[in-house]
Formats: sequence, structure tokens, C-alpha cells
Amino acid sequence: MATSINTENFFKQACIFEGSLIGVALVLGWLADINPFASLYFSETAFFYGIIATVPIFIIFLALYQLNIKPLAKIKTLLLDMLGPLLLRYHWTDLLILAVIAGVSEEILFRGVIQPWMESSWGMLTGLIVSSILFGLAHAVTLLYFLLATLMSVYLGLLLDIEASRNLLIPIVTHGFYDFLAFLVITYSYRHQHKNDD
Repeated sequence: MATSINTENFFKQACIFEGSLIGVALVLGWLADINPFASLYFSETAFFYGIIATVPIFIIFLALYQLNIKPLAKIKTLLLDMLGPLLLRYHWTDLLILAVIAGVSEEILFRGVIQPWMESSWGMLTGLIVSSILFGLAHAVTLLYFLLATLMSVYLGLLLDIEASRNLLIPIVTHGFYDFLAFLVITYSYRHQHKNDD
């Protein structure tokens, strides 16, 4: 990924790629007879839950980001090397847009289609686990990152049902807000690291 990305067009490429996942969701939804947007509706309560649900996972992210343990340090180095120079080029509003697109598209695909599809065949628990493993595999830059992404997906999958009726907006908001905060941390770290190098 780091070697094939055109740094000049990173934002456009990333937005197109993430946005294309909605197309994948529509195709899979058609095959599985599932409406990807069936559980998506706006409510202030759901939006609030989504924001609040970001807090614990972002705290965990910050804690892991600071730990000087080899597997975690490897992930941090990969994030800084791959994303740092790319994200640094853009304004925070661009990072917010990218995070929102990623949150919406990935949640529509994994929580809007894949999770209910798996649930319809194997039940809620197995559906949650299988869809989370697939989410982890899609983010598997290292084995540990795969495990962390899988756990993150379990958390997002559970957020679907914290209200009386299932609402996809909650994991969308949590995912998007978390990505945005992570982008800011990576950008700050990369800038600070290279300022010290100078």
C-alpha cells in the first residue's frame, strides 16, 4: 500500500476506494436479499451513543500507541511510515471527510450486510464473530493488527443493538469519529517525530 499510493492523489484515491465499498455492499446485499440500509436511521440519541462509544476504544488506542512493546511498536511504525506523510499533506477537514466516508462505507458493508447475512445462516453470535474475523482480515497488516481489528469489529457489531431496535448509525458514528481521532494522532506524531529529527 505504501509503495503503490500516489501521494499527490491519496485523498481522492482513498475516498474513491472507501466509497466503492458501498457498491460492494449493494451487490452482496442483492445476492443475500438484504437491504444494506434497512437498519440505518437518524436519531439524536443514536448519534450521541456513537460519540460516547468512541471514548473507550480511543483511550485504548492511545494506551497501546504509547506502549513500547515490539509488536505494538511495529504497528505504530507502519502507521507512521504509511499514513504519516500522506495525512500530513491535508487539512483536518479533509481527514474528517475521509474518516466519515470510511465509517459509513465500511459499516454499511460489514454491519449492514455481512453481519446480518451471517446471522441469518448461523445465528447472532456466530454471525458477529464471522463478520468480525472478515473485518479483521480486511485490515490485517500484521497478525496483532488483525486481532485488534477483529476485536474492534466485535465492539462495533455489539453497538448495533444497544438501543431497543438495531441502528447502524451508532457504529457508523463510532467508527468514523475513531478514525478521525486516530488520523489526528498519527499526523501529530509524524510531524513531531520529524521536527525532532530536524
